[in-house]
Amino acid sequence: MFGALSSSSLTSDKHGYSMKTTQKSPEAGSSPPVKHLLDEPATVTTIDTLYKELYNVACLSDEEIWTSGFDSTMKLYSINQGSLLKSIRTKSGIIPSNIAVTKSGDLVYTDYRDRTVDIVKNEKIEEVIRLQNWKPKSVCITSSGDLLVIMNSNDDKQTKVVCYSGSTEKQTIQFDDKGKPLYSPSSHYLRDMYITENKNLDICVSDNGAKAVVVVNQAGKLRFRYTGHTPAPNNQSFSPRGITTDSQSHILISDYNNDCVHIIDQDGQFLRYIDCGVCYPRGLCTDTYDNLFVAQLLNKEVKKIKYLK
Repeated sequence: MFGALSSSSLTSDKHGYSMKTTQKSPEAGSSPPVKHLLDEPATVTTIDTLYKELYNVACLSDEEIWTSGFDSTMKLYSINQGSLLKSIRTKSGIIPSNIAVTKSGDLVYTDYRDRTVDIVKNEKIEEVIRLQNWKPKSVCITSSGDLLVIMNSNDDKQTKVVCYSGSTEKQTIQFDDKGKPLYSPSSHYLRDMYITENKNLDICVSDNGAKAVVVVNQAGKLRFRYTGHTPAPNNQSFSPRGITTDSQSHILISDYNNDCVHIIDQDGQFLRYIDCGVCYPRGLCTDTYDNLFVAQLLNKEVKKIKYLK
């Protein structure tokens, strides 16, 4: 099921950032039409979510987005109208750590304090996973429909990624080939760690504690770590938050300190920044047309940005 990874080496580019590179991973399925980056990304629309603080965004469709923030209620908004369509309160009444949408359109969320991953079906909440010695943080849906869940140990000293088919654990990713932790520990339920699967089946984790994006192949073998690019827009240290990918296997990472989004290719090479007036960006997602949605923490707005031709 899992492919082998070639040997890796440490390189440094002309801009001075280092990363561990490997031979390219094979692409999954047929190649999509090639799209090029726009010279100037542009904001298409802005949706005001009315949260006290906005954390996450997930596309239900090209017309609707789910959001979550400093509130136990997850909200569905119309992208074009900016109107609130639906609200769902978490079963525990606790703020959800992260949200995702399944291929069938069901909302999934992680409840850090309740130690569960839950799914909303027909506006009813069902428990999918309940953990004992671990606490779930972020979740994403893979191309095969599995769940990838980032979780912390109860003592907050360990972090791992677990793949589930339904409630059945299929794979755990925690250590590199030398037995060292791939991910930093996290001591707070809202400390940012986000996860996504790339089109080539790489698993990409935005690890704010390590100030890095950690990318492994589908077998869990380290491909590279991306630690930012200089000069940064605000000349601040790299502070990765939300992460998503697009049809071109680009990896997009929100940088909280620098009020921008980094675009890197599937092998970790920096391509460009997107700013578009982004302020304190957190969660990210892309729709089927490769529009980018950016959740902004303090102004509680989601920006829809066009960045590909």
